[in-house]
Amino acid sequence: MPPRQRKPADQPGASSPQELQDILWKSADKLRGRIDAAEYKEIFLGLFFLKYASDLFEEHRSALEQRLLAAGVDADRLVEFVEAPGQYTRTQTVWVPERARWSSIAANARTQGLGARLDDAMDAIMRENTPLAGALPKVFTRVGDDEQLADLMNLIGDARFGDAGTDRPQDVPAEAYEYFLDNFAGQEGKKGGDFYTPHSVTRLVVELLEPYEGRVYDPACGSGGMLVEASRFVERYRGGDHRATTSVHGQECNERTWRLAKMNLAVHGIEGDLGARWDDTLAYDRHPGLKAEFVLAQPPFNIKDWARDENDPRWVYGVPPRHNADYAWLQHVIFKLGERGTACVVLANGSLFRGRDEAEIRRALIEDDLVACIVALPPQLFRSTAIPACLWVLARNRSSHSSPYRKGQILFIDASGLGVMVDRTWRNLDGTDVARIAGTYRAWRGASRAGQASLAYRDEPGFCVSADLARVREQGYVLTPGRYVGTGHGEDAVLETGPAKHTALTKDLYGLFD
Repeated sequence: MPPRQRKPADQPGASSPQELQDILWKSADKLRGRIDAAEYKEIFLGLFFLKYASDLFEEHRSALEQRLLAAGVDADRLVEFVEAPGQYTRTQTVWVPERARWSSIAANARTQGLGARLDDAMDAIMRENTPLAGALPKVFTRVGDDEQLADLMNLIGDARFGDAGTDRPQDVPAEAYEYFLDNFAGQEGKKGGDFYTPHSVTRLVVELLEPYEGRVYDPACGSGGMLVEASRFVERYRGGDHRATTSVHGQECNERTWRLAKMNLAVHGIEGDLGARWDDTLAYDRHPGLKAEFVLAQPPFNIKDWARDENDPRWVYGVPPRHNADYAWLQHVIFKLGERGTACVVLANGSLFRGRDEAEIRRALIEDDLVACIVALPPQLFRSTAIPACLWVLARNRSSHSSPYRKGQILFIDASGLGVMVDRTWRNLDGTDVARIAGTYRAWRGASRAGQASLAYRDEPGFCVSADLARVREQGYVLTPGRYVGTGHGEDAVLETGPAKHTALTKDLYGLFD
């Protein structure tokens, strides 16, 4: 599909989301196949951020000049005021030093040493903006082809971010940033899953938790999508002026992905704490004193040979096996929950029924009434794996919540038949699917939004059922929703014939092996 007609260079205002996508994806195409995929993503998104930060800085600077002139400030003193970093950082605008501004670099892009100037620009911005410390990529000198970088800057230069005439100037660049994260994840296939959770899954997790206020924590934050969506949730239902009622915290073990997350939060105008550096959460908790009201996570599925300390205080319900870290993640999440905290964790389906050490931990979690809801997700939601996945919703002190959870009961939702195929390998949950799942859960727990929407919970054979602990005990503490809702999708279901059933059983078998 050819790019849409661009705005003339002298036309004011930000590019539309589609214009940005057309312009910038063409820019990204120039690097494909010439540079290592992971580095190519960093180079492109680093330049994206530099252009975005420079455009918003220049816009803020121009508006500040106009206000000062209108207030009678002498023109000779303007520079003194408009070059003061505090004028920008207190409004969460990135302060861009003069040598790091896009216009300054682009004007000399065809001269030698462009890669070094770009690395220096990233370094200068990080030094002047504490929340961005360590976040921006300094990889441009390694490209070794200044002409190629100049061509790329020329293309990206056609994009215009920000518009003083809009109420939410960050929406367009934020949408564009997410668009590219999604596309890069699609290109990288399995590796893309290491940094990106599909937006439909992220949206569902946040809608289940409803993090209106308090501390939100993601111990495996990837590129920060769940933290961003939590902040957006508050904006959607409480307004942008209430976003300060939540604080976001995260940790990521991969250096490059940690940088993507910090840029992602900055593009969305979110002040978040992702730790002083990247690190393996299971080995070293970067937020040791944090107790959160909401924890959301999609940790890596079925991690083997992880760094296990059998005396770790997080293993309250049993020492997780060395061959699979799923129950280490679950217990870490529980350990980080505040007194009335709730959590939603995306795990492989095998976590619902695997035996031995994991079965004992699962039994202990259930008997302690921590498991509020289990959702079986449809297959092929994740680009990184075909293994079926599920959601664990956990809650502490369930009877003490303002909308009390049903104490001694677990809601089982089998959503494995929902979603639409976007292409032959990838499925997506649309807004109707997300609303159905989240609405069922809210109605079950008596949440205020359910009351406002006149939603009343009732069991729906084949889709949802509320089971008491006695019934779960009868099932040997296996949590596969198919056992309870009556679809026959459990791992021990009566064998049906046909290729669809064969595929489902094969995936469950892969989950057991993994």
